[in-house]
Order: sequence, then structure tokens, then C-alpha cells
Amino acid sequence: MMRIKQCFEQLSKNGRKALMPYITAGDPAEKTVDILHKMVASGANLIELGFPFSDPMADGPVIAEAHERALSQGVTLNDVFSMVTRFRENDNTTPIVLMGYLNPVEIMGYEVFATRAAEAGVDGVLIVDLPAEFAGDLVEHLKPRQIDMINLITPTTTDERIRKICSVASGFVYYVSLKGVTGSSKLDLGSVQSRVAHIKGFTDLPVGVGFGIRDGESAAAISSVADGVVVGSLLVSELANYDSQSEGAIDKVSDHLEEMRQAMDKG
Repeated sequence: MMRIKQCFEQLSKNGRKALMPYITAGDPAEKTVDILHKMVASGANLIELGFPFSDPMADGPVIAEAHERALSQGVTLNDVFSMVTRFRENDNTTPIVLMGYLNPVEIMGYEVFATRAAEAGVDGVLIVDLPAEFAGDLVEHLKPRQIDMINLITPTTTDERIRKICSVASGFVYYVSLKGVTGSSKLDLGSVQSRVAHIKGFTDLPVGVGFGIRDGESAAAISSVADGVVVGSLLVSELANYDSQSEGAIDKVSDHLEEMRQAMDKG
């Protein structure tokens, strides 16, 4: 079952675009699975779930601090697989993409990682610091298990590298719309539109765009030129205020997604 492909195909048939929120698994640990379900109920079509790492170099302070909070609770990659397994008990439709860094995967071993991911119900993997040129060994273990390898393209990626990235990617391609780390906020819609169109010259895969999505207006703008919208830092910043005595932070995550979903569907 290739959930990512099915997700984008169904959305395309309905004239809609994918809303793809990111949160860090284990932030907070006891609520991660509940948050996943609430994001789906609020309009999410695909979820990126970050697995904690001690040196998330491509992430800004908001997400880096979420990694720290998760690690301080002892959350491991095995715990993340358990969270996905629990999510699948009530949702066998929404694609889950694990997003993170190579070190924990290498420590576990590619074959064990791919096997555990498949057993849990993971649909895609995005390893931020694994260049496409060196992803072959991991892809060899993911592909037979029908797990997509998601790759990043940036504003400075050369055509030669775009071609290589698209040759190994599956599911969708993630275009990082801004230079810098996660949490950047200045979007140039014209530049994004031009770049997405250029990338589509190399692949038939859907193109999702992340970085700089802050509200319904920016989500709708990006969805007008791309196949999917990724939002992360905004949601993670709300969860930083989580209080076990209140669901307020989680409710704010839902509110943001509902606003974006409505704005995207209005066009």
C-alpha cells in the first residue's frame, strides 16, 4: 500500500492540495499520538514526524528545542516506531513520513530501521543530512518495503543535483523555499512558483513546499503553485507551551491547521 501516492492522487482528483504538518515525536511524549489524530481531524493529509536527535543542524531554535525536550524525556527511535504503531490502530489511511538525521538510523542499521518502519506503518523517510548520491544503500532496504525516500531540494540546488535527487526520490519531492534553517519566514511567491515549475521539469512526482508557512494566507498562496504545503515551526512553537493540565497548546495547533485547510480549499 503506497499511501503517499494514493493521498496525492485522491487530492488531485478532488482539486485539492496536501496539508502536511510537522511535529517532533515525543514533544510531549504522552500526547504525540493524540496530536497526530487531532491534526488529521483538523485537515492534515500527510504528517511529517520528526525523530529526536541531539544535533539537528538544519533546524532553527524552535524545532531544535523540541528535539531537546523529547530527548530529555528519553524518547528513542524505537519509541517513535511505537507511536506510529499506536496511531495505525485507528488510522490506516494518513501517510506518515519520518523526518530526521542519519546518525540514529546508522546506529540502528539500515535493514533493522527499514523493517521496524514497515512494521509500524511508516510510509516515507526523509533524512536531512543524507545526500541523494549516498542514499542508495538505505533505498535498497526501503523500496522492497514500499517506503518512499523523500528528498530535499533547495533554492541553490543545481540542475545536475535536481536530476540525481529526482532519480532516487519517490512519494513526493520536498522543496525548501528559503535559504537557512527551519523557522525562516520571508516568502517570495514568484520565486517559489518559478522554482516549483522548474523542478517539475525533472519529475512527475508531486512537489511539496516548506519553510515560511505561517498562516492561512501563506498556506493558500503556496498551495496555488505547489502540490502540498509543509508547516512545522509554527506548530512546534505552540507545543512548546504544552501544559499537562490543559489542552490549550494542542487546540492552537488544531486551530492553525483548520485555518490553513479552509484557506487552501478556498483557493
